Amino acid sequence: MRVNLMIEGQESVSWPQWQTLAQAAEDAGLEGLFRSDHYQSVQNRTERSALDAWGTITGLAVLTSRLRLGTMVSPASFRHPSVLAKNVVTADHVSDGRVELGLGAGWHELEHRTYGFDSHEVGTRYDVFAEQLEIIRRQFEEERFDFRGAHYTLTDCEARPKPVQQRLPIILGGRAGPRAVALAARFADEYNTVYPTLAQVRTRRRNVVRACEEVGRDPIRFSIMTGCVIGDDEADVRERAARLHAASGSDVPLDTWVADRRDVFVMGTVEQVGERLRELEDAGVERVYLQHLLHDDLDAVGCMGRLT
Repeated sequence: MRVNLMIEGQESVSWPQWQTLAQAAEDAGLEGLFRSDHYQSVQNRTERSALDAWGTITGLAVLTSRLRLGTMVSPASFRHPSVLAKNVVTADHVSDGRVELGLGAGWHELEHRTYGFDSHEVGTRYDVFAEQLEIIRRQFEEERFDFRGAHYTLTDCEARPKPVQQRLPIILGGRAGPRAVALAARFADEYNTVYPTLAQVRTRRRNVVRACEEVGRDPIRFSIMTGCVIGDDEADVRERAARLHAASGSDVPLDTWVADRRDVFVMGTVEQVGERLRELEDAGVERVYLQHLLHDDLDAVGCMGRLT
């Protein structure tokens, strides 16, 4: 199982915190550090701040030597596809080939309204996303091309330089519906689903495998992003869960909060979380992104490293 740290950067993660988290992840032997790409808190905490995702990744690329770095995920609504592709390729060169692009359609209405990003109805939003995905993949790989779509037009596009990596990984995600998996089978290298139960993992992976078979492609990698509460012992786990519960602002009792998340979080001692990861691996998961919301808690990152 490939284990990665996932940070929600829109919840007031400062640059010094980013640096210490990246160093902790690298020291712990984790495969990578991935971050969300939002400009505003997804918990509607408008007082919280967010550094730009690709600026952060490019900065961390200078400070690290081994970690994979990427977004989970960048909304198509934030940037023109040529701008996003250039940001990603620049980070790939700075990192000497350690960058991955997670791409999505965009969903958080508040930040779109606040920052003035276009927020289309769902069908149009997905059309924009599909065009962006094709344009970015072609800029990564083709020497010259034209593109004529409903939302973007490119003429004699020669995007240089190309990525350092022979094929820069693109990650798509969602609930593995028909259109999503069809696009993933055409353009992506990994499909990610968020907070799934074991039953949902099996169903969604089957959908991805079937879509790849329909286009004559071997199955792409299947991954999950989920919450993580991990500790050295039961007391450590409970203390960390209590801190997360308090930070969430939830008004339900702690035991109820924990019980509500048992089916989808990975939660427990290092040994217990390791067993959960083995269950996920048996269900078809090849990579996990463990969401860490206590940004000053480096001990938890160290515990994650013991899973690898």
